[in-house]
Amino acid sequence: MTWHNPDALWMLLLLPLAIGLLVWQWRQRRAALTRFGAGTAAPLMLVGRPGRWRAARALLWVLAAGLLVVAAAGPQYGSRTTMLRSRGIDMVIALDFSKSMLARDVRPNRIDRAKAELGRLLAEMDGTRVGVVAFAGETIEFPMTVDFAAVRLFLRDLGPYDLPVGGTAIGRALTAAQDLFERTHTGGRNEPAPSRVVILITDGEDHEGDPVEVATRLADQGTRVYVVGIGSEAGEPIPTYARDGTWTGYLRDESGELVLSALTPENEGTLSRVAEATGGRYIRAEGGTVGIDELRSEMGRMRQQERDSRRVTVHEDRYALLLFPGFLLLLLETLLPQAWLGRRRRKRKPTPNEGVA
Repeated sequence: MTWHNPDALWMLLLLPLAIGLLVWQWRQRRAALTRFGAGTAAPLMLVGRPGRWRAARALLWVLAAGLLVVAAAGPQYGSRTTMLRSRGIDMVIALDFSKSMLARDVRPNRIDRAKAELGRLLAEMDGTRVGVVAFAGETIEFPMTVDFAAVRLFLRDLGPYDLPVGGTAIGRALTAAQDLFERTHTGGRNEPAPSRVVILITDGEDHEGDPVEVATRLADQGTRVYVVGIGSEAGEPIPTYARDGTWTGYLRDESGELVLSALTPENEGTLSRVAEATGGRYIRAEGGTVGIDELRSEMGRMRQQERDSRRVTVHEDRYALLLFPGFLLLLLETLLPQAWLGRRRRKRKPTPNEGVA
């Protein structure tokens, strides 16, 4: 037995006070009748035993009040397991489209492998709304949708050379993800808000801004950021291509030296802090992968947690079993009379003359 509002049971302490008040009222009535004179008031009194009727009505009232107080406390007996309405997941994929993502330490290259692996991830995310932020020095957004075919088409047709400004601006990408969430309708007033997730895939070479500060703002809105860092610490040369897609060599600096894309410990530290600030996780892509397999496991656990959080134990309310009898007793109390209708008739002793024929 559990109680929905156990504090209401304290009101039961008022019942002895009410009983005492009724007894005091009865005694006051008896004392008044004695002072007035029982013989004088007898012809005016109702027939029957009015004291017993008043006691019966008082008893019914006290019992009804006790039942109503216990009902107000919300007794609960028995339970059942139910599923709450699904919150769902809103996901923004922030994918690095800088030219360093063309490096071939992952086959065929970082960006194409990431697109393929993301396609596998989306195939397992039924019921999830997905938006995309493609970023280099600037961002291009694809709005939230459940049409995964449109998302795959957007990713397939976009490449590093389609973004007008080079570089890598992780903070700007996270800000764009935040804007996508804010522009997305999250349901009615009584509907649970969906969980928010940002999947950030980058080689970590942030060239501007403070991504950790932006991640803190996302955390304040309940958004988790999962970060996948791609690349080796030693560095990988960045291939260059002509407009027709022909490979033209590797990117070199002004002095003719190869430009290497490396995931340095400093860059990894920044990415780790971004994930930690939001309660997410940093994943280092290793062994010729882009880390999507580990990310899929994380998303699977998150979806399972979301399902588990919907399964709740509901206690059965039993207040009606007390509320209905309480109202019946109150109704019966109002229907009982004060006493039988009529007046007392005093027996008159016969006079001596009345006895003579």
